[in-house]
Amino acid sequence: MIKVFLPYKTRKLFDLPVEIDAEGNNLRNLIEFLDIKYPGLKQELVDDEKLKPTISAVIDGRTTRLGLIQKLDKVSEIHFLPSIAGG
Repeated sequence: MIKVFLPYKTRKLFDLPVEIDAEGNNLRNLIEFLDIKYPGLKQELVDDEKLKPTISAVIDGRTTRLGLIQKLDKVSEIHFLPSIAGG
């Protein structure tokens, strides 16, 4: 099972636990799975079929550069983090 961790703001908005079990063979499928379970969640993470620029996906300790097409293992840990900007 894939373990998903969402930003605090998103968890509070949808009243979600810290850790969510999910399924998907790539990041797009995983987000669609989550949106079925928690309607409206996709719009918090995706904009114009891409991860929102304000969100980063860290999969098994590595930030994805492939976005929604990033393939996933059946056992992974995914952290959606708010992007940090500034200088």
